[in-house]
Amino acid sequence: MSRYDVDVLIVGSGPVGAAFARKLVESGHSVLMIDAGAQLSGNYGEHLKNSFLYQKNVDLFASVIRGHLHPLSIAADDSPVVTLDPSSFSFDPEQWPGFVLNNQNPEQKKRDNLGASAATYAVGGMATHWTCAVPEFHATLERSYNGEAYPIDSTTMDKLYKEAAALLHRSETVFASSARHLLVREVLHRAQFTTVKELPLAVRERADRAKSDAVHWSAADTVLGPLADPRHAPTQGSFRLLPEHQCTKLELSEDDNGDQRVTGVKVRNLRDLNEKVTVNAEVFVVACNPVLTPQLLFASGLRSESLGRYLTEQPMAFCQTVLKQSLLDEVVTLLAKYPDAQKRVKDYIQKQKQKQEEKVPGADPVPFPKGELEPNLWIPAVPGQPWHCQIHRDAFSYGEVPPNIDSRLIVDLRWFGMSRPRRSNRVTFSTHIKDTFGMPQPTFHFQLTKEERADCGRMMEHMMKVAAQLGGFMPGSEPQFLTPGLPLHIAGTTRMGKDRSTSVVDPNSQVWGVKNLFLGGNGLHPFGNAANPTLTSVAMALQSVEKIKSILPSG
Repeated sequence: MSRYDVDVLIVGSGPVGAAFARKLVESGHSVLMIDAGAQLSGNYGEHLKNSFLYQKNVDLFASVIRGHLHPLSIAADDSPVVTLDPSSFSFDPEQWPGFVLNNQNPEQKKRDNLGASAATYAVGGMATHWTCAVPEFHATLERSYNGEAYPIDSTTMDKLYKEAAALLHRSETVFASSARHLLVREVLHRAQFTTVKELPLAVRERADRAKSDAVHWSAADTVLGPLADPRHAPTQGSFRLLPEHQCTKLELSEDDNGDQRVTGVKVRNLRDLNEKVTVNAEVFVVACNPVLTPQLLFASGLRSESLGRYLTEQPMAFCQTVLKQSLLDEVVTLLAKYPDAQKRVKDYIQKQKQKQEEKVPGADPVPFPKGELEPNLWIPAVPGQPWHCQIHRDAFSYGEVPPNIDSRLIVDLRWFGMSRPRRSNRVTFSTHIKDTFGMPQPTFHFQLTKEERADCGRMMEHMMKVAAQLGGFMPGSEPQFLTPGLPLHIAGTTRMGKDRSTSVVDPNSQVWGVKNLFLGGNGLHPFGNAANPTLTSVAMALQSVEKIKSILPSG
């Protein structure tokens, strides 16, 4: 038997849960964090892309991402496998209605599904392999809708954004001097795409940058700070993280005023299901993801009218280009405004030409030195253009790069659109079908409006115009819309608001009617988003921490 007596239990170990933990421990409170996933790194929640291998060849990281994405709802498919050996076992699905094959969801309609939506079960969550883009939400596009203001006022949000940016080591300068980056930016500026600028990223320079050609990507460990080291003992407060411990239920009681309170939790040690785990806490924070958080509330009997509703997700267009020969031929001229980068490229070209003339094997025809970092640019979403554009080079669960095309020549274009909150767009949870972890199976009900679909057409047109300035399309990565859910930016399912009839939590992230239960994560965003949501989610958590501190005894 294991017993833990703490001030705060945090369920979920991504950057948002990490923000809660760090700030509460710094205030002198005892914190226990649990996650159903395994610990994959020495420190808690490191970005796996910081590995030497993936720094040298980022394309290899795509298989890591795919391996860590666990699909949330797979529509049932009972089509016969006509080429199967006829002597193999088979059954008639009409005679076995409701049989769930390979974790498929018989309640899921294919047309309404977010088929690529997935969870990452690991300490650090999705941040173990995320792209690290951390822009702020646009004040009038994403923090305002239909005349309704954001639940947290603009002055407060500006302050919270600064604090969240510091926790994530947000930077716009790490890639800004790269010749590859500057070439792409210059080409697009000359083509009158003047709003292209440096993409805000959670990343920092490495001390050995000159030797390693590497950077350090932020993740949950960055937000945790010294708490990420399992050996670290805080000078005040305390912190412990239990991997592969799953919270399956919040136990509630009701007071004389009709308000509820979490009095305990059911926790399973997934490494030893015979062990009894007891957790006593004053405050409970659930910061899993936008599907797993409402799933836990549903399993606990907290089934408000808004739970799982107002779901938003971003339609997404993608392509990869291979830089034009003409741009590479003129690279020295195009970099004229950037003398340091120009000199590096010019010197490299001359050195390679000399090798070629001397017939030295391995002369490089690509004009970029191997140490030049990839481009990282963006076009922010604005009213009238409700999509966020990333022009960069990274690894994804899609867009394979063939080995006979030099990766330095490839530029990825990812355009993220918007959907707006509607009660009809939702995730529901089954009362009889369970997922892999024994929790209520989620089912998506999601459609875009006519106007949102029209915006997708305009977004694709815009992406193709930008791409045309850079080069031809990579075979297999021509302009395309990706499977719904693939951005992994679901929001709204635990919506924040000032009206409890249309939201799940108040502006302090406290669940309506439950005195000591707080939520965190992308599910809280109330209006939909074009930009990446993590920075705003961390900012919301920092607001919530102040409320939690006010109801806990002083640390």
